[in-house]
Amino acid sequence: MGVAENLNRVRTRIATAARKVGGDPAGVHIVAVTKGVAAPYIAEAMAAGQQDFGESRVQEALAKVGCFPGVTWHLVGHLQTNKARQAVLCFALIHSLDRLTLARELDRRACGAGRVVEALVQVNVTGEPGKWGVAPADLPRLLTDLSSLEHLRVRGLMTIGPLVGDPRPAFAGLRELLERAKAKGFASTELKWLSMGMSDDYPVAVEEGSNLVRLGRTIFGRLGEEERACAEDGSIDS
Repeated sequence: MGVAENLNRVRTRIATAARKVGGDPAGVHIVAVTKGVAAPYIAEAMAAGQQDFGESRVQEALAKVGCFPGVTWHLVGHLQTNKARQAVLCFALIHSLDRLTLARELDRRACGAGRVVEALVQVNVTGEPGKWGVAPADLPRLLTDLSSLEHLRVRGLMTIGPLVGDPRPAFAGLRELLERAKAKGFASTELKWLSMGMSDDYPVAVEEGSNLVRLGRTIFGRLGEEERACAEDGSIDS
């Protein structure tokens, strides 16, 4: 199948999953992850109506961002602090904010660029060793600290499902963490995104409330080997 056909199949599966739990399929956004994907395939996805694209490494994104005007770029991989300046300029949404030191550097760089950077806090819901992300118990304190930064806006949470086993508890857990944060007054009107679900588990993620799914292989085939490489959980530095 080509890219357009794959996207149509993904949209159908998302619609089915959303309707199964009484949700609105239009509220679920696909981030097409383009790690290792050549420009013609990105253009094919754009022609099929795809507007949100993701990269796991800042350097690879730099080579693509200027080539596709009008596209919304997301950073879905782990971000090193020394890449914060470039990340602020490249990405509309950073999915992998996981520590206060990085947040402060993003805030500083965004201030210098005269803009506000939007980010999701990455949470290691499963507690798996080697995964990036703040522990669930530490999330309220981090959100409190982040609320004082003037040039960084937290827009939601992100997680990666378990490498093996049922992903549903992890996704349900992230949704509950977001609901708890809203209940405690952490900018409830701005905490709108739940970024969870990749090629192997995105229908389950949608059933559990995901409205951002990060898909590479299921859209681009073997060209998009991002997920268990980049997002395995941010085990690859950006």
